[in-house]
Amino acid sequence: MKTYQPKAKDINRNWHLIDAKGKVLGRMSTEIAILLMGKHKATFAKHMDTGDYVVVINAKEVELTGKKPTQKVYRGHSGYPGGFKEVKISKLFERFPGRIIEKAVAGMLPDNRLKKGRMGRLKIFTDDKHPYGDKFKNQK
Repeated sequence: MKTYQPKAKDINRNWHLIDAKGKVLGRMSTEIAILLMGKHKATFAKHMDTGDYVVVINAKEVELTGKKPTQKVYRGHSGYPGGFKEVKISKLFERFPGRIIEKAVAGMLPDNRLKKGRMGRLKIFTDDKHPYGDKFKNQK
């Protein structure tokens, strides 16, 4: 018996629509990360990118639990002296609600050379309008 190894031509990418309205950020992000990696497929191989496309709508209506809206802070450094930046999640949520979902999903994907391509298949929209309506016709 041989172990199945998927080939690049065998990869079939589906489209998934996720409505973020009323969903908790972390729970939804794990679901998105699994779809982007392709772990829900029987043909999953961790050295290949076998994941699907994911479209997230209503990003501005995602829920944060506990004290995260007041206490959670994203930190970064530019590498230059005095380049330390802090942004509260509430301020980032007001300006760019989709960026919170991007950061949560990116933190759940493995840090390897496949990450950029996987994140490129994630499409986030703040409201329920998106240009990918025809992609979901063959979906269940």
